Amino acid sequence: MPSDPLLSGQPAHPATRGRGALSNPQLRYARQQTERDAGQEDAPVRLSQLTAAHARSIISRNDSPDIPFRQSINPYQGCEHGCVYCYARPTHAWHDLSPGLDFESRILFKPNAARLLEHELAAPGYRCQPIALGANTDPWQPAEKRLRITRQILETLWKHRHPVMIVTKGALLERDLDLLGNFAAANLVSVRISLTSLDTATKRGLEPRAASPQVRLKLISQLAERGIPVGALIAPVIPAINDHELEDLLGAAADAGASSAGYVLLRLPLEVRPLFEEWLQTWHPMRAKHVMSLIHQAHDGRAYRAEFGLRQRGSGPYAALLSRRFEAALKRLGINNEEPPLNCSAFIRPALPGQQLSLI
Repeated sequence: MPSDPLLSGQPAHPATRGRGALSNPQLRYARQQTERDAGQEDAPVRLSQLTAAHARSIISRNDSPDIPFRQSINPYQGCEHGCVYCYARPTHAWHDLSPGLDFESRILFKPNAARLLEHELAAPGYRCQPIALGANTDPWQPAEKRLRITRQILETLWKHRHPVMIVTKGALLERDLDLLGNFAAANLVSVRISLTSLDTATKRGLEPRAASPQVRLKLISQLAERGIPVGALIAPVIPAINDHELEDLLGAAADAGASSAGYVLLRLPLEVRPLFEEWLQTWHPMRAKHVMSLIHQAHDGRAYRAEFGLRQRGSGPYAALLSRRFEAALKRLGINNEEPPLNCSAFIRPALPGQQLSLI
């Protein structure tokens, strides 16, 4: 039985079993809308479908003042982990796919990512600064075990001694500890493991296909034991769902070896809001109104604000209390919330085709 007495249980509908989203809403760009006929038979269990997307560029850039990196790479679009709260869900609409079930079952992958990366690093105007992996969807999601695109990206970055910042909840990261150890020895990597709950029932509802809390804490320990800088990212903090676990999550991460930590308040942009509200009504019907009320309090009466500085932390009494609790826990545990500076001076620029290699 679920540990939460208000948990109604995962929906039995076969098309959503093992998934985070409970529906597949229409695209916001669609000119036509369709409705399911009342007599239509239930859909079969939704299996994952992988599709190659041959990108023309691979490094994305941003000028956001509230995130610690300016460059990122997303080897995959969509994510099988199925986190219902994922703020990246709306990006699937750009590919004529739904941010709902499509996002977690129709995965686009970039087979030419490593080759594009080498080409972009070789550009004469390129200036080395850390590249983030995991800024949007998880680079170590299940498809990576077979496709190894993230591994190829890491190999390319190591070949050219390029610093990398990692955020993941994927247990598959363990496969790459050998390579990450090399990065760490040269001060070229920092890792943050995403933690959401220590309760398996809560995790199962929020992140149906992600690794268990115990596996993620073990991964923190493995990284720390190898001298790889590792922290925890408590994300998202959801009012009246997992916010009471903030101190316990930070304590467990510190005990496992995390030397830094951060947190992000739940973000509900675009289609994420109705998907999350649908999830709330199914999993936590008796507290749904309370959850949304606290979210509105943290966003000036709205479900979400996209302004820098507010989108990840919110404002008002609830957000301020959360911030004070976080800072107090860090002080008590002796950890910080800063990303360690990485070495950009060791970068070795790739040679363009036909370009003579330096003898120095």
